Amino acid sequence: MGRSFDAIADHLASWMEAQPIFFTASAPLAADGHVNVSPKGGDSFRVLGPNRVAYLDYTGSGAETIAHTRENGRLTLMFCAFDGKPNIVRLFGTGEAVLPGHDGFDDLATAFPPNPGARSIVVLDVVEVRTSCGYSVPEMALVAPRATLDEWAERKTAEELDAYRAEKNAVSLDGLPAIG
Repeated sequence: MGRSFDAIADHLASWMEAQPIFFTASAPLAADGHVNVSPKGGDSFRVLGPNRVAYLDYTGSGAETIAHTRENGRLTLMFCAFDGKPNIVRLFGTGEAVLPGHDGFDDLATAFPPNPGARSIVVLDVVEVRTSCGYSVPEMALVAPRATLDEWAERKTAEELDAYRAEKNAVSLDGLPAIG
């Protein structure tokens, strides 16, 4: 059953990096704010050390994780095994979205393949790692990664992407500042 660790074990690091999807969870401080859960995919997750991970954050219709981490830093990442041995891993910690042009972005970006839709790199300083059984998670097969977001971003100029982010990613659903 479930176990708790104060750092990411090597076997968990390689397993997480091999997963085709993971989920982020964040929330504002306000009790009536929106709790956000987002699926993430692509070649976007890296373990940077025993207590530090990062993921390449792609342009989307909202920017809740960026806004929430700017406000309070609380962030959880969750990985599920959809094939093979059942497993769930959650990483709890303090997150920060590092935007292009900000300190550290260029160094972090070297860990990921270039992507025209990238809008930030979210770094999580991990304070706790928890595993659980995942016995009730269904087994599913990956058909193929989706190229839709990459193709959409490739059709945009840098200026068009900036304009989209200014319109759609400036604030969260709760009005918290995100990008801009």
